[in-house]
Amino acid sequence: MTLFLNSPAALAEQSLAGLATLRADILRLGEGGRHIVRRTPSPGKVALVSGGGAGHEPMHCGFVGHGMLDAACQGPVFTSPTPDRVLAAAADVTGPQGALFIVKNYDGDRLNFDMAAEMASGHLRGPVRQLIVEDEAIDLSRGEAALNRRGLAGTMVVQKIVGAAAERGADLEHLVSLGSRVVGRTRTVGVAFPAPGAGEAPSDEIEFGVGIHGEPGRFRLKREAAHLIVARMVTVVLESLAPPPDARLLMVLNGFGGMPMIELQWMAGEVCQALRQATGRRTLTVARALTGNYVTCLDMAGCSLTLTLLDDMLLDLWDAPVHAHALRWGM
Repeated sequence: MTLFLNSPAALAEQSLAGLATLRADILRLGEGGRHIVRRTPSPGKVALVSGGGAGHEPMHCGFVGHGMLDAACQGPVFTSPTPDRVLAAAADVTGPQGALFIVKNYDGDRLNFDMAAEMASGHLRGPVRQLIVEDEAIDLSRGEAALNRRGLAGTMVVQKIVGAAAERGADLEHLVSLGSRVVGRTRTVGVAFPAPGAGEAPSDEIEFGVGIHGEPGRFRLKREAAHLIVARMVTVVLESLAPPPDARLLMVLNGFGGMPMIELQWMAGEVCQALRQATGRRTLTVARALTGNYVTCLDMAGCSLTLTLLDDMLLDLWDAPVHAHALRWGM
């Protein structure tokens, strides 16, 4: 991978400063240049704070704005932000109503956000709760424990739906309950071609069940026709999600940064067709769909499929207005 940069060590912070300059209409760079906040926060609401390592853009800082996050902090590439960075971001936006930390289920993120939450007492004006996102669709046939579920592109879905409720004035406990419900109704699986030199993988294999840090998948498969790969992805997600008959779904086909839109759009169509043809006594409806690069892994050649089981309330919150750098509708 070739990058335009001045200094590898400064890339993450310079990228954040560039985003703040680009979207000065809605964003402001926090003190110290390591977090982004809404330029015009909504008064009297619970603050939503998230973050993670750089290299996943537009996640998380690109989702700060009306109807989504109030602040996001960023660490170096693929490295969780330290507790002091998390606390600084939270202090910038938290009022008496408190703050909700939305955290991906990775050890580094959980550790540092946990420490920041402990440090928050006496530093913030309101209480702090945490919501752990663990949306990975585990292949149940492999007997893997649910504790291993990683936080993947479903994190963006959680941030959007919970963000809409926060914008409407929901209190902290309601947001925690709502967020847990969305996590439980959301599953993601990712596939990618192995990175160059990744265990000297044969060129005719793909990684199935990848995360968002270039790590190997849950297992490798021989490369096959794309519609068969899509069918495997849909099967794994549906087995984990177990939607009821007549389910309505939100479908997000997320690119990891190295797939052109011509491929993503084609695969999104294949996903919709595979869902319509899903076996069993189910009539699955893709009520909403989103395709693009939202939670990336630099330029990894692959994508992830996220499905969220919708009801009237969740559909209404998904459709609610949002105005962030990477997501905007209804405004």
